[in-house]
Amino acid sequence: MRLLFPFLLVPFLLVPFLLAFSILLSFPAPARAAGPAVDLVLVLAVDVSGSMDEHEMSQQRQGYIDAMRHPAVIRAIQDGEQGKIAIAYVEWAGAEFQWTLIDWTLVDGPDTAEAFASLLESKPLNRSMWTAIGSAIDYSVGVIERAPFEGKRKVIDISGDGPTNRGVQAAPARDRAVAKGITINGLPILNDRPQPFGSPTPRELKLDLYYENQVIGGENAFLVVAEGFDDFRVAILQKLIREIADLSGPMRTQFAAGPVGD
Repeated sequence: MRLLFPFLLVPFLLVPFLLAFSILLSFPAPARAAGPAVDLVLVLAVDVSGSMDEHEMSQQRQGYIDAMRHPAVIRAIQDGEQGKIAIAYVEWAGAEFQWTLIDWTLVDGPDTAEAFASLLESKPLNRSMWTAIGSAIDYSVGVIERAPFEGKRKVIDISGDGPTNRGVQAAPARDRAVAKGITINGLPILNDRPQPFGSPTPRELKLDLYYENQVIGGENAFLVVAEGFDDFRVAILQKLIREIADLSGPMRTQFAAGPVGD
């Protein structure tokens, strides 16, 4: 009995510790601290797949740079309730190729807009194979979910020149994003340039209809169609203004190059 007594006592000694541990577990985990409030949390998700040559990739990149520097975009930001937005710039290609080129950045006026544009301008052009829009959407949702900002609206802005040919399909990924309160807007780039491996051109594939039916979704989702890479600058500028200002308008807009006012 002398040998057994200490072992019989152990469960009784553990009772207070187990009780304290159970009480700690009963308290809810602390909520994630809310970040700064912004009018819009926006992911610019940009196609850098192999169907684009260097000139087209440069045109696309320059379109975003010019738009961020445009006075109309800056006015749209400053006219919001909070007067600021958060932007992340994501590039994507095949199912395994998505990366955040510029992580979450607060833009609230000319200086921060210029800083974002200059940083983007300094980045080298990237390129990879295949087109995985669904995978790009899933990745962009993850980027939004870790944003250190609290936005009334959450938007993924997808631009590209081809339909999904790798990875998860676009529509199920879109539906998952929409279920989380995220809107997806699209900017398909139509062109007739010969494609790799003799594939149909974006215009022959009716890429605009694919984006309309399979990619965009959510509250006030819309589509802006660029008639080629030379028209991209006009299209992305108008699209950003509408997204930032939360303007109403048609579900589909088609832009060709032309003068853009201040």
